[in-house]
Amino acid sequence: MSVAGLRLVFLDAATFGDVSLEHFSADWDCILHPSSSPDEVPDRLTGRDAVVVNKVTLDSNVLASPEARELKLIAVAATGTDNVDLEAARAHGIRVCNVPRYATQSVAQFTMALILELATHAGRYQQRVRAGAWQRSPMFTLLDYPAMELCGKSLGIIGLGSIGQAVAGMARSFGMEVLVSARPNTPPPIPPGRMDFSDLLKRADVVTLHCPLTPETQNLIDSRALSLMKPTAFLVNTARGGLVHEGVLVEALKQGRLAGAALDVLSREPPPADHPVIVASAELENLVVTPHCAWSAREARQRLLDEVAENVRAFISGAERNCVV
Repeated sequence: MSVAGLRLVFLDAATFGDVSLEHFSADWDCILHPSSSPDEVPDRLTGRDAVVVNKVTLDSNVLASPEARELKLIAVAATGTDNVDLEAARAHGIRVCNVPRYATQSVAQFTMALILELATHAGRYQQRVRAGAWQRSPMFTLLDYPAMELCGKSLGIIGLGSIGQAVAGMARSFGMEVLVSARPNTPPPIPPGRMDFSDLLKRADVVTLHCPLTPETQNLIDSRALSLMKPTAFLVNTARGGLVHEGVLVEALKQGRLAGAALDVLSREPPPADHPVIVASAELENLVVTPHCAWSAREARQRLLDEVAENVRAFISGAERNCVV
């Protein structure tokens, strides 16, 4: 296939924000769709050799459709590929590639920002100032929310990939002790430098999730896991919403069995107005919810699209780059 001959389509181009996609249109026959509903996806694959997706789902039905018969490459503009049926892609001879490590610093610093918010309540204090509480205070300060120092506390990391490692380095700079979980249900002996998953939950003052969503990690943080955590502990999730049983978490926060949680990801995105976490976030001061934006530093988004372009070029040249299928 010639470089200029590639027919490319973006199905959710709006998810990249203000980063330019002009070089894709300049180099290839490229169609840009800001977003695509499930019903629109098959038709938009018609006559396309390659598709770029961030979070649009490409399941077995889509990949088996007549509209997708010319599809040869799925370039996932993300690290996680759980929105693509990899087995179906393999069965149809479709190459799938992703972009690892593009958002390491962005997600790691956002993770620390969420930990700091749980520990200091800086955002809630800003809301109090905007509401006029400081201006009406009889003393020089407000002490509405209990703050704590991170120095000397323990951070439990579940998933020590590039992001987990970056978070560990940042946490150590705050004076935190870093604990790393072995894979859940790992039989003894536990690998050096790791802790048994249950033991980590019992010991950590903050637990942060950085593992992929797989059938084995679905609802990893369930009622049993939460029951092992200290009532003074915090839970942070910037990985995948499905790692946490959300209903159980909300109940633990309401009942004071967990001191706080910060979630940048949910099981359904965007969430409906009646999503249990969204409803709870309007009621609970110990729950912080952000809209899946830990990855979104502009530098990270630019790096992501640069890597997607390199993956496409590698495919055209016959080379394998960041291939998962």
